[in-house]
Amino acid sequence: MDGATVSVAVVTSRTEAELIVGLLRSHGLGAALAADDAGGQEPQLQLEGVRVLVTPSDEASARRLLAAADDTAGHDGRG
Repeated sequence: MDGATVSVAVVTSRTEAELIVGLLRSHGLGAALAADDAGGQEPQLQLEGVRVLVTPSDEASARRLLAAADDTAGHDGRG
């Protein structure tokens, strides 16, 4: 991903950020993660969380997808 980016999520682990990036990419959006953790070798350095980044043109779509995924995850199937 080149150029300007916008943060659409901040999570507590690189693994969670990678899952979100994968979700966004599977829907055709450009996404990446940013963490100050020595490339994953020092997770204790993730004091400010791991950011999920997208291009400004993908921001609205990314936020809709994340909101829909959050709604789905919150539904336990019991009605």
